[in-house]
Amino acid sequence: MRALAALRDHDHRLTRRIAAWDSPWARLLLPPVEDAAEHTKLWWAAAVAMAAVGGPRGRRAAATGIAAMALAELLSDQVAKKLVERRRPPKEWIPHDGVEDRPDSSSFPSGHTAAALAFAAAVAPAWPAAGAACAVPALMVAVGRVHSGAHYPSDVAAGAAIGLASVGLVRSVLGLLSRRLPYGRGLSGGCRRRCGVVAP
Repeated sequence: MRALAALRDHDHRLTRRIAAWDSPWARLLLPPVEDAAEHTKLWWAAAVAMAAVGGPRGRRAAATGIAAMALAELLSDQVAKKLVERRRPPKEWIPHDGVEDRPDSSSFPSGHTAAALAFAAAVAPAWPAAGAACAVPALMVAVGRVHSGAHYPSDVAAGAAIGLASVGLVRSVLGLLSRRLPYGRGLSGGCRRRCGVVAP
């Protein structure tokens, strides 16, 4: 019990510290990135761009990213949030107006973080440069969810774990399909690794 209480206290202190972070960088960049990520608009736009300019590799990366993102959203919003009821951080902890725009659903876990990390991590094996580019706004979304007062850091950590687990599940399913389907058996192991289907 003491360990849980200590973790909770640390979670609360970190929430206040991040919410009170007042820098030109945070004020300028975090709100628009959060707005762009609302309803996964940012990740759909990234997927369309990758599919349009990246050729077969871009289309594979986009499809895998969208699949992982959809699974992460399902697990976080329709499963985890239904199982765990947690209030959002108290408004008096948040020293800016962003706290007025947060949703009324359970704080645990962060669905925005789950979707963002799932998309970026799923894209990376198929197209590392695109994955690295997506990782930057994905991390900004994670920080922004605490800065805006929508989540505790533990909510964000849980969302990140769900996002990464979703990537693993999607890649496992794709790997299984690549071995079972006729066209998959015709692919070399190196090709499957480059496509992000199986781990190297």
